[in-house]
Formats: sequence, structure tokens, C-alpha cells
Amino acid sequence: MVSSPSKSEYIFFVTLLSIPESSFAVAFKMFDTDNNGEIDKEEFKTVMSLMRSQHRQGIGHRDGLRAGLNMSGSVEDGGLVEYFFGKDGSDKLKHDKFTQFLKDLTEEMLRLEFAHYDYKRRGTISAKDFALSMVAAADASHLGKLLDRVEDLSKHAHLQDVRISLKEFKQFAELRSKLGPFSLALFAYGKANGLLTMKDFKRAASQVCGVSLSDNVIEIAFHVFDSNRDGNLSVEEFLRVLHRREKDISQPIAKGLCQYFSDGWNGSKKCSSP
Repeated sequence: MVSSPSKSEYIFFVTLLSIPESSFAVAFKMFDTDNNGEIDKEEFKTVMSLMRSQHRQGIGHRDGLRAGLNMSGSVEDGGLVEYFFGKDGSDKLKHDKFTQFLKDLTEEMLRLEFAHYDYKRRGTISAKDFALSMVAAADASHLGKLLDRVEDLSKHAHLQDVRISLKEFKQFAELRSKLGPFSLALFAYGKANGLLTMKDFKRAASQVCGVSLSDNVIEIAFHVFDSNRDGNLSVEEFLRVLHRREKDISQPIAKGLCQYFSDGWNGSKKCSSP
């Protein structure tokens, strides 16, 4: 029987989910003093403390404890750390093992999100449910009109019957994680060709981000983010909603990683945020 995670482990998971793989790789390598791709338990605890201070989801847990939660010990002393470093804490954690753990954790969270909509366990979700997952992070001031367009899907027979698979759901999530280059690509295509077509959207996702989106996913996005109902994507609205979701999950706060290290070591080097 699998036990429920402790409060410490819950906070640990929240912190891990807030960390972009690229950011952890930077910190990991800086603490890997002998450059052998491994760090020990104490080094890892320092990395996690750094990550909490740099990411919104972990900001309330800077000391390893969260206000309002009654627990003893730090976040990094739970069962997961035992898994990484062994019972006596003497094992070394390899970079590849931890980044794979992060990927697996993110994948599991996506699977659980998909299962929330696929409550009948059909292996697919409706176009409406997929659209709801798209707009879930929208600002309250814009949510009403987005939900109206989601409801409007039922008036379009070809969209009403569309089903989205877990694979398609994950592909769209991967696109969200590459929002920076994708944003630039969308604006570039739009400026070069006038109106942004579904074909342009698909090409940008594929060629710039390496993500293959299905026609159904793209058509649903165009319908939901068509602000003036002219059949075209409102690029700014689309990107604003997706950026809000990704920002809430993983945006670093205030200082970049390198600035943090510079402050800690009283160094003079300057570095931009990742």
C-alpha cells in the first residue's frame, strides 16, 4: 500500500515542479565542483534552497518550512531524499538521474491533469474539456469571454465531436514550455504574411519548437482565442493566457541565478537571468 506524502514531501514536490530543467542544470553544475556529474546530500540541499528562493512556487518555503504548517525538520529530509541518497545519506546523486526524475514527475502531473477531464477513462477528452484546460489560467477579467467561446464549441458539429488524446494533450503542454521562441515565431510569421493561418501556427510549432500539433488541437485553439470572431487567432490573447500559466508555475523572481550566486559569494561578476 502506497502511503500519502508527508507535508514536507508535498512542499518538496511543489518546489521541484516549479523548477525548469535548465535552471536546475545550472545550479547542479555549479555545485558539482569536481565536474563528475554528481553531488552529495548537503550540496543538493543547498541547491534546493536556492531554487526555492528563485521560483514563485517555492518562495514561501525558503527555510524548508512553510508558515501555517506544523512540521519538524527541513523539506529536504523526507523520503525522497532518502531515495536519492540512501538511508545514511552517503550516496551521490547523478545529474541525469535527477533530471529524469523531474521529467517523470512533470509527465505524471500532466497525466493526472488529463485524467481529471477523462473521468470516464475513455483515453480521450472532449474538445470542450481540452479548451477548458487551455483557458484555466486566464485572468479573471478575461475568463468570461473565453468561457463563452468554449461553450460555443458545441455549436460547431465538427468540433463538438472531436476527441483529444493524451499524446495530443502532452504535445500542447510541451509547446507551453517553449513559449519564448514560439512567441517570437508567431509574431514573425504574422508580420511577414499578414494574418496568421493555422498552417503558419503548425509550422511555427514544428520548425521552431520541434513540437508536432494535430490539426484538431490547432483548430480548437483558433476557435477559443478568436477575440473578434473573424476566424483568426488573437495571438496576443493566446500568448497572454499561456504565459500566465507558465509564469505561475516556473517564473524566477527578482534576481537571476547567476546574480544569486554572485551575491552569496560577494563576487563581482554579472550575469543575466536564465
